[in-house]
Amino acid sequence: MGGFLIYFLIIMIIPIWAQFKVKNTYKKFSKVGTTAGMSGAEVARKILDSNGLYNVQVKETPGILSDHYNPMTKTVHLSSDNYYKSSVAGAAVAAHEVGHAIQDQQGYAALRFRHALVPVANISSNLAWIFIIIGLISTAFSNMLLIGIILMAAGVLFQIVTLPVEFNASTRAMDQMVSLGLISNTEERDAKKVLSAAAMTYVAAAAVAVLELLRLILIFVNREE
Repeated sequence: MGGFLIYFLIIMIIPIWAQFKVKNTYKKFSKVGTTAGMSGAEVARKILDSNGLYNVQVKETPGILSDHYNPMTKTVHLSSDNYYKSSVAGAAVAAHEVGHAIQDQQGYAALRFRHALVPVANISSNLAWIFIIIGLISTAFSNMLLIGIILMAAGVLFQIVTLPVEFNASTRAMDQMVSLGLISNTEERDAKKVLSAAAMTYVAAAAVAVLELLRLILIFVNREE
């Protein structure tokens, strides 16, 4: 029982810690202006145009840290603060989302694979726990548990594939900001901190998903022995 509680504490603490870190880091560097003095929207537009992505739009979206790139509409969405204000955090986030647009333009394999997994992951994630709960109720429903594990595995694969996509977008973001002079040499370290903190949320989500999948696999294997 003690081990069970420790396990659940761990999978609860990991994502909470990651969210705390990204929010604190973002809050800190959203108050630090850049030497270039460009808003997030201007940073995004500059990088897009420099890469020939004139067809990609940059739009404001409500919320905090709600920034994302929509490959269907070819639009970079930036939260209000990042869209209008000049800050190290805003520049880093804007450049990161444009990094996804560049991936899309270049047909980055991991991004294409993740896009292909989206419908599968959505369906499997919604169905997985139905089968898992039924399978956990009784050993007579072990086959249901196995189906749930297989469905969950598709969602876990999506989480894992997301990691190289996000890390690559951050690498592209730093390269673009530096080469275009959007941040100074002294601001590079701060921008990396913002991007690293954001990446940790994806790492945490993947780690929790893998741990939970392994736990269920062990339960199934022990039943079959």
